[in-house]
Amino acid sequence: MSEREVPQVEESPLDAYSRVVTSVADQLLPRVASVRVRGIRRGQSYQGGGSAVVFTDDGYLVTNAHVTTHADGGTAAFGDGSETEFDIVGADPLSDLAIVRARGSTPTAARFGDAETLRVGQLVVAVGSPLGLAGSVTAGVVSGLGRSIPTQSGRAARVVEDVIQTDAALNPGNSGGALADAHGNVVGINTAVAVIGLGLAVPFKPTTRRINGTLFREGRVRRAYLGLVSTPVPLPAALAERIGQRRGLRIVDVVRGAPADEAGLKAGDLVLSAGRAPVAEAESLQRLLFDDAIGKPLPMTVLRNGAMVDVIAVPTELERV
Repeated sequence: MSEREVPQVEESPLDAYSRVVTSVADQLLPRVASVRVRGIRRGQSYQGGGSAVVFTDDGYLVTNAHVTTHADGGTAAFGDGSETEFDIVGADPLSDLAIVRARGSTPTAARFGDAETLRVGQLVVAVGSPLGLAGSVTAGVVSGLGRSIPTQSGRAARVVEDVIQTDAALNPGNSGGALADAHGNVVGINTAVAVIGLGLAVPFKPTTRRINGTLFREGRVRRAYLGLVSTPVPLPAALAERIGQRRGLRIVDVVRGAPADEAGLKAGDLVLSAGRAPVAEAESLQRLLFDDAIGKPLPMTVLRNGAMVDVIAVPTELERV
């Protein structure tokens, strides 16, 4: 070997992993804000906080609905030290998404991807900006897709639907931050409303894009509510061949007194169809539950103890908190 030749060191898997995570962090940390919210709660002044992601170049940011609950405005602080006041445009508690608009300038928008391309085991990076910290980055893998998570808001039971489950830890204040793929595309908005020890995120899919569009235009989304917690599962081979459908939704829990409960749906039921259309994932059901479904009979077919059972549920309007 000559004196000028430099030996080539093969990149280790850990080096490659670190390079991906730092690249995503470089792209997103400037575009994830630390947010402080203010409002009135039970007659008292209220303050809270979380994170938000720059959604458009003209100053709109996306965060969690639970971050903006009881708030009428707030302040967004960015990694470069700049701050701006913002107003709340609208929130949707069933998806746990909210849109706010900055009064001042913001960084350019993050790049958003499509959560439908995610696979279990895929690397993801969670980026947040908790109050008092310059930024928070954790990494992990997708450990589950299509989950529905029960939550409580005061006395009202809620189900945040179709979430991404990861083992990327969410630090306090990360709610409303970005969940990104290895290319820096935001595929979800982190939420921490349900279970300690799990990383959960609301996915960016056609249904959530519809929700965001409605929040932009109208400031709220009228949603039909069933009140069931479900997870996608493969169907038994014989049944899948007979009905030409490979997956269904296993009901994990039913909110007491909710329309699903009144219709007789039970934990353990396997939902095969709703509205006479196959149900193969959480979004299959979620896309049926907008304002035009409120108060209208929704026929559903479930597999229970080896037999197909037809039920009629009547979704109610999700109450605003």
